[in-house]
Amino acid sequence: MTTAAQSRGPLRVAIVGAGPSGFFAAEALLRSNTPVEVTMIDRLPSPHGLVRAGVAPDHPKLKQATLVFEKIAQLEGFRFFGNVEIGRTIGIDDLRQTHHAVILSYGASEDQRIGVAGEDLANSHSAREFVGWYNGHPDYRDRRFDLSGEVAVIIGQGNVALDVARILSKPVDELRKTDIASHAMEVLAESRLREIYIVGRRGPAQAKFTSPELREFGTLAGCSATVVSEELELNEASRVEATDRMSRTIATNLEILSTFDNAGDNAKAKRCHFRFFLAPQVILGDTQVRAIQFARTALSGPAFDQKATVTDESWTLPCQFVLRSVGYRGVAVEGVPFEPRRGLVPHAEGRVVDLDGKVVPGLYAAGWIKRGPTGIIGTNRACGVATVETLLSDADRLGTDAKPGAEGLQQLLEKRGAHPTTFGDWRQIDRVEIERGERLGKPREKFTRVEEMLDLCKAAAE
Repeated sequence: MTTAAQSRGPLRVAIVGAGPSGFFAAEALLRSNTPVEVTMIDRLPSPHGLVRAGVAPDHPKLKQATLVFEKIAQLEGFRFFGNVEIGRTIGIDDLRQTHHAVILSYGASEDQRIGVAGEDLANSHSAREFVGWYNGHPDYRDRRFDLSGEVAVIIGQGNVALDVARILSKPVDELRKTDIASHAMEVLAESRLREIYIVGRRGPAQAKFTSPELREFGTLAGCSATVVSEELELNEASRVEATDRMSRTIATNLEILSTFDNAGDNAKAKRCHFRFFLAPQVILGDTQVRAIQFARTALSGPAFDQKATVTDESWTLPCQFVLRSVGYRGVAVEGVPFEPRRGLVPHAEGRVVDLDGKVVPGLYAAGWIKRGPTGIIGTNRACGVATVETLLSDADRLGTDAKPGAEGLQQLLEKRGAHPTTFGDWRQIDRVEIERGERLGKPREKFTRVEEMLDLCKAAAE
């Protein structure tokens, strides 16, 4: 240990965001050979980020990552402060004054827009809103989704698009056995949707589906998956992509798509249509959605860098419900450099830099706010570990004075009249949610309002 580290005491690091990248960064810090204390902060009373509020309720195995997070929270030196929002409850400067370093891992909480007229008509929503609503996220508890029409269109071809299409397509009796929010279950049970379109600008070789999630559509009870066979034909550049050994998912997805029916099984109640080479031009309607006008597209450019160019051919699809699933973007936090075009915090090997490329001492980034909304849960481990390696390499330059860390933050929050939750409070919330779910025959029944969670924690403390 260096003389600077000895005089400083433990390296005290604040992590903003209690999702996968935050937890994996905390683990890397606490399991390092450097004496470290971690203060994790999240604006919600509950941790786990998109694993809790983003993973589809019918894919419970993906939520098992929370078991890893629970073990990380038990490591010596870990503290959790929920119900604390950076930029409102406290500022980034408060964290920098009480900690030697700050890791930003607060994700990407806004939507990319498709940029066409009619995007904000009634019954045109972002997939993020819909996902948050059926997963019980407090921000979306009071959203209203009208599923009384027969045709839904999902614009975008990634796994989020597959998730929302599957939730709209599955028999409600299957969904009742999941941890889907009860308020969403009531609406889905009354849904009249029968035709669900999953539409992309480019071709099947460029779709960003993962193969297991795509394959599932061939086995859905009560819903058949369809394609237009001509849209599965590949140009030369796409054939190169499909045969690349480093991109085996493309070939697998093409094989799966080729097994889908060209028309669909009319005996089934619903159909999911996978459509390609269609770019939305305008969402039509006076006050609410009634149709989407698409332009057909053609691909040009080299393999792995093909662009979709609109043609003169158009197609209008009557519909009553639209979900836009074309990606997420991060939001700016006061006092932190931000690239508005990309929706990211700029960085160099995890070190936050200003817009001139100059390193901001003691400030780091991990996860989606660092690299964009890409990858799976496990991708965040490598991302968080890489940032921590950079941070620890800077340890001797992070100051020689002791910082108060979690205790200093606690005192600051008390002075400001804030009411943070602890990890012990989260365990109480978790226990009660599971008990509520057991009474309904499901894994858990989530609290969907912050006030409910805070009231429970207050009552348990009395």
